[in-house]
Amino acid sequence: MAIKKILVTGANGQLGWELSQLASAYPTFNFIFLDRTGLDLTQPATFEKVINDMAPDAIINTAAYTAVDKAEHEKELAHTVNALAVGALASISKQKGIKFITYSTDYVFNGVSTTPFLPHTPLQAINSYGSSKAAGEKMAQANNEASIIIRTSWVFSSHGNNFVKTMIRLMKEKTSLKIVGDQHGRPTYARDLALATIKMIEAINAGKAIQGIYHYANTGETTWYKFAEKIKALAGLSCALEAITTNEFPTPALRPAYAVLDTQKIENELSITIPHWETSLKECIQKLS
Repeated sequence: MAIKKILVTGANGQLGWELSQLASAYPTFNFIFLDRTGLDLTQPATFEKVINDMAPDAIINTAAYTAVDKAEHEKELAHTVNALAVGALASISKQKGIKFITYSTDYVFNGVSTTPFLPHTPLQAINSYGSSKAAGEKMAQANNEASIIIRTSWVFSSHGNNFVKTMIRLMKEKTSLKIVGDQHGRPTYARDLALATIKMIEAINAGKAIQGIYHYANTGETTWYKFAEKIKALAGLSCALEAITTNEFPTPALRPAYAVLDTQKIENELSITIPHWETSLKECIQKLS
C-alpha cells in the first residue's frame, strides 16, 4: 500500500515545523500536522481515537520531551513522552498497518569513543533524557518491529529554541561569552533532516525495505565552541568568545564528550549526499536575517 496520508506530531517543534514548510512541495502526500492540542504525548490513552479519526498511512512522530537538564527532576514526564507515548504509537501503528517513524538522539550513548557511533552501537545513556529516549527506542521496536528510528544530534532551525538562535541573541546582548570547547558532535539542520525523512517515505513507496535504526546529522565534526565561532562569523557579530571545559560549565545533566554519529547507512540506503553543517548553518542564518 502506497503512503499518501501522513500524520505528523509535534507540529510546533523544529522538525515538525520544517516538515510543514516543505509539505507544499510534495503534493502527492496529504500531510496532517498536529501540535500538542491535537495529540498530547502525555496522554497515550487518547492516541487511538485521534489516529482512527485521521486514518493515516504513516505517522511521523517529531514530538518529544527535549529539556535535557529539566529531565533530571522530571524523569516521569520525560519517560511518559519519550518512551511510553512512543511505545503506544508504535503499537497502534502495527495494529493498523501504519508506517511508523520516530526520532532519537546521540544522548543514548555514553560519549566515550573516538570513532563515530554506529546504529548498532550498544546503548548506554549518561543522563535521564538519554535514558528516556533509549527506552522509547526499545519500546518502539518491541511493539512494532517495522518501526523506523532516526537518531540525530545538535538540531538547529530558523524556528523554535536551539543553540544557533540562543547564540545570536546572547552575542547581541553581551560583549563576551564562554562556550564549552571539549564536547564533539555533528550539528543537524532540521530542514535537511525533514527532507531526508520525506526521501525515506518516497523510498518506502518505491518498494525499498526500510526499517530499524538510522543516524542522520550534517557532515563535519565540530565542538560547541567552534559552532559558536561560525555562528558569530556568519551573523557578523563581534562578541568575544572563550573556549572552556565541560568541568568549568557544570549542568544538572551530564553531557557526552563525544557524540559523533555515523550516517553511512542512511546515505547508502537513500542514495543521498548530506550537506556540511557550515553550508546549512549559512542557509539557516540567512533565513533568520
